Amino acid sequence: MKIICIGRNYQDHAKELNNPVPKKPMIFMKPPSALLVNNKPLYYPEFTKDLHYELELVIKICKNGRYVQPEFAHKYYEQVGLGIDFTARDLQTKCKEKGHPWEIAKGFDGSAPISDFISIDKVNRHAIEFELKKNGERVQFGNTSNMIFSINEIIVYVSQFFKLQMGDMIYTGTPAGVGPVEIGDQLEGLLHTKDEVISMLRCEIK
Repeated sequence: MKIICIGRNYQDHAKELNNPVPKKPMIFMKPPSALLVNNKPLYYPEFTKDLHYELELVIKICKNGRYVQPEFAHKYYEQVGLGIDFTARDLQTKCKEKGHPWEIAKGFDGSAPISDFISIDKVNRHAIEFELKKNGERVQFGNTSNMIFSINEIIVYVSQFFKLQMGDMIYTGTPAGVGPVEIGDQLEGLLHTKDEVISMLRCEIK
């Protein structure tokens, strides 16, 4: 099982961090130990003083494949969920300054809270809306129609380099509104379905 993440996939998010808009999907990965399941709390890591939330739509790969062609990409996922890409922003900044990989800032234990998954048929496949609330107040709102690279484009691109396998998860990028968390904060990820808004994910910072 792989956790594949796409960086800077919403223009507004790239702009808020003063990053250039990528011309190809920006890929990084998290280890399985990064997963945080069943709404468990995240204990604020001792190695950072600037921990940020980034809510993302997550797809689960449902079949194996390499070099997936565009016309078949939609067949590689049947479920979606929500995840948070926690980022030690101060460590990430230092890594970027030195040209180093980001893994210590993005892939640490517990850095990838994940919700349960629901059928793609329950949402508008081409314009999936989701939001994050921090202590009851909305701080992020995303619509996948605003992604620089669509889900299908991501699958096609990623499968050129990594064999997609059943159970792999792809974090598809975060919209604008990322920000810091403190001990005691309560985060809630909500997914807009065709019929209702579902609370999918909760995470307390301890």
